[in-house]
Amino acid sequence: MPLTSAGSMNAHPPGEDTAVYSPGDIAWVLASTALVWIMIPGLGYFYSGLLRRVFSTARKNALTMIYLSVVTLAVASFQWFFWGFSLTFSDTASAFIGDLQHFGLRGVLEKPSIGSTKIPSIVFCVYQLMFAAITPMIAIGAFAERAHLGPITVFVFVWSTLVYDPIACWTWNSNGWTFVLGGLDFAGGTPVHISSGTAALAISIYLGKRRGYGTQALAYKPHNTTYVVLGTVMLWFGWFGFNGGSALAANLRAAQACIVTNLAASVGGLTWMFWDYRIERKWSAVGFCSGAIAGLVAITPGSGFVGAPAAVLFGFMAGTLCNFATQLKFLAGYDDALDIFASHAIGGIVGNILTALFAQASIAGFDGFTDIPGGWLDRNWIQLGYHVADSVAGIGYSFVMTTIILWIMHYVPGMRLRVSEDTEIIGLDEVEMGEFAYDYVGLETELKPAQADAFNVTPVPGGEPGLELQERTSENHYEKRSLGSP
Repeated sequence: MPLTSAGSMNAHPPGEDTAVYSPGDIAWVLASTALVWIMIPGLGYFYSGLLRRVFSTARKNALTMIYLSVVTLAVASFQWFFWGFSLTFSDTASAFIGDLQHFGLRGVLEKPSIGSTKIPSIVFCVYQLMFAAITPMIAIGAFAERAHLGPITVFVFVWSTLVYDPIACWTWNSNGWTFVLGGLDFAGGTPVHISSGTAALAISIYLGKRRGYGTQALAYKPHNTTYVVLGTVMLWFGWFGFNGGSALAANLRAAQACIVTNLAASVGGLTWMFWDYRIERKWSAVGFCSGAIAGLVAITPGSGFVGAPAAVLFGFMAGTLCNFATQLKFLAGYDDALDIFASHAIGGIVGNILTALFAQASIAGFDGFTDIPGGWLDRNWIQLGYHVADSVAGIGYSFVMTTIILWIMHYVPGMRLRVSEDTEIIGLDEVEMGEFAYDYVGLETELKPAQADAFNVTPVPGGEPGLELQERTSENHYEKRSLGSP
């Protein structure tokens, strides 16, 4: 593409009018692509660190979350190339889902993108791929400690096709029903967070409770707070590209999205931490990180529509409501190991509702061309109805479709997701991978009381009857013993 005298880039496909692109906009979107990419392994570290610290259980599953983050990225990348981009962003899409116009990325190169005429379609495609990759990774955190890794990769491909692509299409494609209706979702409140958070709820219900649920064995304590902080840093860092890059241009609107993103995360982190302090009387790094993520989730749909004062409210409401929502699993009796529904589904709903209230036409117009009626601040009262409808549709569709996918896989030979109790005891790192996150690892072994002396182990104080802890260094690896035998 040659440069014009003004520094723009020209693309002139044979038989078509010349398209003029902005090198600055292309550079910003590509940089944002890299920022969002780093969020995916960051989420893996965040999830890994949050795994429970009881009887060394987390150390037996810590690597699987990090592993799943990169494998999910790979599977989603192939799915996006294969037909994901076409099903989401084809020009000839229906109100619900696209067609195979761009199957195998056919015709996706130098033509103007459906998102912005200032960047070519291939740039828009690779940027949107990062959203398509991180969304299923958010959901599969619900598989923690109790699901086979092989079937999870199949689940990612199928779920991306049947759940993420339709919701993203109806939200962001110019033919989508929410887009036509007038919904305002700048960076993925419904397609990313509500869809994945609700899918996590469906996964948790399908899998059932982990071994030891309701006992001291599942008294929640993250096993590696350093991983939690590291993952939060990577996510927070990448979220500048997640929200700021959604402007699809290097302009004032992108800068506004970045400032409200940082502000909501900061307030959300402080709010959650203060709520936890009132109970524990300790300053919790995990609490701060959880609140920061909740604030980032909530500001996502409104980041290109709201001002800085509103961002403070986004952070406060997310830090408060998502914190309290972590108690829903105890009231409803499901085992959401990492509180994904509370953080992402509830956080996404909070963001959608607040966006309907505080969206401003003047903020959206910072890019020089976007014209919206705004939200309640601009006396556009119907906007709340649009966002409630979008949120309810996202929750209902994701939950039902995810449940259907899980139960179909349940009856397909080799695709059942739930691991056996023996595998859950030994850990996925050992059984499914044969690799470990740490040099020093622990194994839980079920022993009858009379066998304790034979193994020369000490009963775990407060543990389940017959549950003993046996630790070895990974240098000597594990003796291959059948459970319950001397």
